[in-house]
Amino acid sequence: MRITFLGTGAAGGVPLYGCSCAACSVAKTNAVFAREPCSALIESGTTRILIDGGLMDLHKRFAPGDLDAIVLTHFHPDHVQGLFHLRWGKGPSIPVFIPPDPDGCADLFRHPGILDFNPQKAFSAFEIGGLKVTPVPLIHSKPTFGYVFEVTGGPTFAYLTDTRGLPNDTQHFLQTIKPDGLAIDCTFPPSGQPKGHNDWTLALDCIQAVDPAQAWLIHISHELDNWRQSTNPALPNRINVARDGDWVDFTLPS
Repeated sequence: MRITFLGTGAAGGVPLYGCSCAACSVAKTNAVFAREPCSALIESGTTRILIDGGLMDLHKRFAPGDLDAIVLTHFHPDHVQGLFHLRWGKGPSIPVFIPPDPDGCADLFRHPGILDFNPQKAFSAFEIGGLKVTPVPLIHSKPTFGYVFEVTGGPTFAYLTDTRGLPNDTQHFLQTIKPDGLAIDCTFPPSGQPKGHNDWTLALDCIQAVDPAQAWLIHISHELDNWRQSTNPALPNRINVARDGDWVDFTLPS
């Protein structure tokens, strides 16, 4: 199973329009430090699953038939805006697995085009190709799911954005399976009282509670990148701050 972080940015991305902070200034001149909307590609065998549709060039990145499915964490614009163009395409329909949000985002439900929306229930696993996928509830301003991806008899990977902390049942579920990899919302620098999303401290607390083998911080804002540039905070070896284009392979146990 391979996970590719296609985008790792919070709403607004990095560089943020009109901002001249150190993080945004660097990102304007060096694409390595830029961050697009938070999204990832999960690949296992011939199965390819896109997490979230906030990238605006989905119709260019993926040809018809390239994706087996899309799973959406929630319906905020930075996680679905790329679907508005993709839906008018031609070719086979694309299954889109979603949390139970009857409002969705604007008129995607009324005019889905080639997108086939499938509401899911928390902790009710479903299969895409050879992957078992389990939605887990998160804490956000709209109904939001994280997703746990599992290869039968092999590795597990949890993708958790957007969230502020973890619900007790989600934390217990993750502690039970102890995923090989975990990517989690880390939007803000340490703040004491983050709103809507994890800050640095809360994200690390969540990782410690779940205790995955490896972890990546995602949904990064320019404020967090700016703070990191000025403080250079230490992280345990098993935790990384993901960047756009980073990827990791998880292999079956020998």
